[in-house]
Amino acid sequence: MSDPTSPPAPPLHVAVIIGSVREGRFGPTVARWFAGQARQREDVAVELVDLADYPLPLEKATPGDPPDEASATLRQRLADRLGRADAFVVVTPEYNNTIPAALKNAIDWIFDEWAAKPVGFVSYGGMSGGLWSVSHLRHVFTELHAVPLREQLIFHQVWNRFDGDAPRDAQDSEVAAKTLLSRLVWWGEALRTARAVRPYQR
Repeated sequence: MSDPTSPPAPPLHVAVIIGSVREGRFGPTVARWFAGQARQREDVAVELVDLADYPLPLEKATPGDPPDEASATLRQRLADRLGRADAFVVVTPEYNNTIPAALKNAIDWIFDEWAAKPVGFVSYGGMSGGLWSVSHLRHVFTELHAVPLREQLIFHQVWNRFDGDAPRDAQDSEVAAKTLLSRLVWWGEALRTARAVRPYQR
């Protein structure tokens, strides 16, 4: 039983990552809607992270050599934002049945900031709704010692699902978002406590 005299835990810092950077993308619409759902919770503090603001190069420096100054600065800015997060939600489409290149590239530029933190997924697209992208992302984040969640929010045929900035089936989508957020908060709080007691070692 928790001590009623102890101060309440700070809100869980959740980074909602917009995983598509191409022109005409639908990702910001989906991400803003999900962030709005998350902000209804008092135990969550939300930060939108748009990968379009971090155009990291596809070519990395030779192992052992530092990246050029511009790339290093971009990487550090992104790492600082992700490092502050207790949990992540990746909003992603799929390109050719897999992860958008810019998203995979950004993930690969970051390392320690992912470890021992939960990752939820909100996917969107055509018939598959981004399911293949999420399937591959689960393997990638496991390799980085993150904790991918089982639950995810899927928008099939997303262009027909949204009316402006919100889903047409608002009630069903909100229920799915609440389920995902509940799991994210449980794992986020548990892992935050564990990291405080014993820093995670790879």
